[in-house]
Amino acid sequence: MSKSRLPLIDAIKGVGCLAIVLHHLAIYGPMSAVVSQSAPQLIEGLVLYARQAVQMFFVLAGFLVAAQLAPEGKILPRPRVALIWKRYKRLITPFLFAVTSAILITALVRPWFEHESLSGAPSLFQLLTHALLLHDLFGIEALSAGVWFVAIDFQLFTLTVLLTALMHRAAPNREVIFPVLIVLLSALSLWLLNRFSAYDIYAPYFFGAYGLGMLAYWSTRPAFGARALLIVLVLGGVALLLEYRITIFVALVTATLVSLAGQKGWLERWPRPGVLTWLGTRSYSIFLIHYGICIGFNALWHVLFPTGVLINGLGMLAAVLSSVAAGALLYRKVESQKGVIGLNWKTALLTTALVATVLMDGVIW
Repeated sequence: MSKSRLPLIDAIKGVGCLAIVLHHLAIYGPMSAVVSQSAPQLIEGLVLYARQAVQMFFVLAGFLVAAQLAPEGKILPRPRVALIWKRYKRLITPFLFAVTSAILITALVRPWFEHESLSGAPSLFQLLTHALLLHDLFGIEALSAGVWFVAIDFQLFTLTVLLTALMHRAAPNREVIFPVLIVLLSALSLWLLNRFSAYDIYAPYFFGAYGLGMLAYWSTRPAFGARALLIVLVLGGVALLLEYRITIFVALVTATLVSLAGQKGWLERWPRPGVLTWLGTRSYSIFLIHYGICIGFNALWHVLFPTGVLINGLGMLAAVLSSVAAGALLYRKVESQKGVIGLNWKTALLTTALVATVLMDGVIW
């Protein structure tokens, strides 16, 4: 199976990114507070269930990393440090632009819009920990919604690459031992660690979903086949019997879906390219940029339309569409481009935005 674009994977990502945008619009009012007066179940559903889309992203990330690092369970010879650095650059480049935009928009609206969803004026140390994806590990307040996901994704990728390096050096039967190690780590995560929220700033807490994705990929390969899918079902089923968690249920359903689709050859053929696959290709940029956009719309609507269910519902829709448009722009100009960080107009724009924020918001030590 090629690592090129897979329409079904992109379509799932497209649905997932829209769910996350709607989730954050639901929890970061005040537009959703007005809409909930007439549609409380809708808003409550978005708050409780739409956030589960991140579990789909973890499964898909594991699926794709298995294809990249060990497509048949056999570890490919890759420069490990270079892989980690490449992943970091891919994640951090659009991340920096999106966080900067969120800081700037927050600074613009703070003088006339007071709401709990606004983060405080950032400190230089806070900015540094975000740039290094270490803010949660240091207990630092996030500057944008969803930045925890980026940090965990990088932790999971780094952990998996380091495991391949360890197996490549130490294990003579690594094509067997590596998949067994992934199963054991997934079981540890699903059956034990994931049951304690205190661990949710560390990769092992989420490795269960990631490992299910890796096993789902291996289930599409001749060397594993249906045996890998059976392991997925056992891992997820036992985890749910031990303690039902909707996060694990969503991860299990997603892993089973992509496993079956891969075995049937649907990943490459279905659906036909369209809106969802287009969204999926740009899902990371949309995921990153939407927080600042949503804050801006909430602030503006709070001043112009403090009441009115219909107009606030339209405001939420406008925020979603604007987030998609901003994400598409971020994807085209930053995420899909090489060498964005350097001596060029894009870096100058990023620096200007940060300086403007310092002047407006008073960045502190």
